[in-house]
Amino acid sequence: MDNNFENIVEDIKPIEVQQVKRPKLQFQRFTRLNRVLHILMIVSFISLALTGMTLKFSYTGWAVILSHLLGGFESAGYIHRFFALVMVSIFVTHIIDLTKMKKRENKSWIKLIFDPGSMMFNKKDLKDILGTLKWFIGVGERPEYGRWTYWEKFDYFAVFWGIFVIGSTGITLWFPELLTRILPGWAINVATIIHSDEALLATGFIFTVHFFNTHLRPEKFPMDIVIFSGRIPLEEFKIDRPTEYKELVEKGELENYLVEPYPQIVIRAIKVFGWIALSMGFSIIVWIIYAMIFAYR
Repeated sequence: MDNNFENIVEDIKPIEVQQVKRPKLQFQRFTRLNRVLHILMIVSFISLALTGMTLKFSYTGWAVILSHLLGGFESAGYIHRFFALVMVSIFVTHIIDLTKMKKRENKSWIKLIFDPGSMMFNKKDLKDILGTLKWFIGVGERPEYGRWTYWEKFDYFAVFWGIFVIGSTGITLWFPELLTRILPGWAINVATIIHSDEALLATGFIFTVHFFNTHLRPEKFPMDIVIFSGRIPLEEFKIDRPTEYKELVEKGELENYLVEPYPQIVIRAIKVFGWIALSMGFSIIVWIIYAMIFAYR
């Protein structure tokens, strides 16, 4: 009888262990399309930065070496134009997705853009900025951020600005003979300056400020993979976005966003991609600083 009881207990133990080890559900922040577009944007932006900075600082040693790896300065130009088209395609796809969202939610553009949960700036962002500054110097509590933080909104609209300014001047430089039929000749010189300096500013911002806000903050260091996995542990979500968490709980909609976490092999692959992107971004910043200090013309 004792032996039979022990056998039954031994059979039950693996089941109990399996239940204990079952991974906790996570909160899904981003859709598959959001994640794919962001990954494509990372690849295209780094490619544009590498080729663009190689052409801008072509007189430096690192640019010459990098140009050889890219097949020469002419090939770097072709690669630059290809990924410029990729970047524009990402932007167009996002606009189409917003149009579908508008139809799906049956909202006007005004309501969609100025909805409290949208990417548009509102009064809460100003309150969060002031609250964050107080928190930084230790005279206030950490603000309760919602769906989007003010720095995420700034990054979002920076893409719109970049597509318009860098994109329009890039097209001017790509087709100078065509556009000078309607533009004065000096417009090419202006486009060159704007395209070059605005691209340098965007590169510097993304690989310093954006990297810090996203990955190097103490609570996220050394990397935040949510934009790649689309998922975040529920406990972390409560701390990061308390306002959004409370709203979903009050509406009874939280369970609609709970999903199983990805297997560890997927997380490892995501981290490898993330580390490659971070390393390339920091390398570009170092090369730019070197060129600006020791070799700028």
